[in-house]
Amino acid sequence: MPPALRSAALAAALLLLGAVTGCSVLAAPGTRVPGEPAPVPPKQVVLTAAQALDDTGGARIDVVRESASGKRTASGTLAWGDRDEAALTVSDELGTGQLTLRDGAIDLAYQGGATKHADRATAESLDPKAGTDPAGYAGGWTTDLVTNPGSRAYAIAQTDRLGSLGGEQLAGLTVAHYQGSAPVADYFGADRELSPERLAVVVDWYRRQGVTEIGYDLWVGPGQRLLRLRETVRGSAGTTVTTTDVSASGSGDTAAAATG
Repeated sequence: MPPALRSAALAAALLLLGAVTGCSVLAAPGTRVPGEPAPVPPKQVVLTAAQALDDTGGARIDVVRESASGKRTASGTLAWGDRDEAALTVSDELGTGQLTLRDGAIDLAYQGGATKHADRATAESLDPKAGTDPAGYAGGWTTDLVTNPGSRAYAIAQTDRLGSLGGEQLAGLTVAHYQGSAPVADYFGADRELSPERLAVVVDWYRRQGVTEIGYDLWVGPGQRLLRLRETVRGSAGTTVTTTDVSASGSGDTAAAATG
């Protein structure tokens, strides 16, 4: 579960959103409809969408990571808060496997292979690219799969580096597209769930990969629904793009069907 949004900031976001029309929320920077309030700042929109997703307690996620070394995918359900559960089908260099999470304990079993075990603190040890240190960092793939996407959106918003690209179509809906980038230390430093020790490990991993900034895109739909997150990392090994589509748990609609 992500850190609680500060009540004052959340209240301000809700008041702003309640005072504007859908067109105002989707407006690009510098645009405004005569007689209408100014567009809501991207940070406030994303904070509210992150809180709304957190409040649902669960979602279906469909994740695709593409890089020079290949493609990985994961699909299934994730729950947080009072429930700490996941049931995901993953595909990576080792084949197709089933990842399950229950009360912080993670199991990953590939077809024909023995089950691997980890917990949230050692989730990266399940990554095929992980080293021998179970508490090391391997790029965040496994960690992201068992983390509420709203928590990541919250951290992105806290960098204060989001800009609006206006409205666009996603899975038949008109949605707001926000984009930004931040230095690695700022991006992960906004995640209040990372201890100083863990943050140092993560930042050092990216430094050794030649990565200085993390790029991100977010799509927010009607009803302040967070529908998609995308992280872009450029380093010495090339570019890695990770896209997470979020939809109502078990529905497989809207974002799950979206592509591009």
